Amino acid sequence: MQIMVRDNNVDQALRALKKKLQREGVYREMKLRRHYEKPSEKRAREKAAAVRRARKMDRKRAERDGVKL
Repeated sequence: MQIMVRDNNVDQALRALKKKLQREGVYREMKLRRHYEKPSEKRAREKAAAVRRARKMDRKRAERDGVKL
């Protein structure tokens, strides 16, 4: 990952770097790796995330099709 510093403006480059790291999910990954996570906890977390994604997709599809839930 590379960020160019223009006109010696380090603050702007730092903001751009933080935004890129956020978008890539580096902060989330660091937070997850701070402590050991049991495989069963990992499966449960990933399954819950999949359920949330599926529900969100269903809501968006229903909204797009004009269906009331």
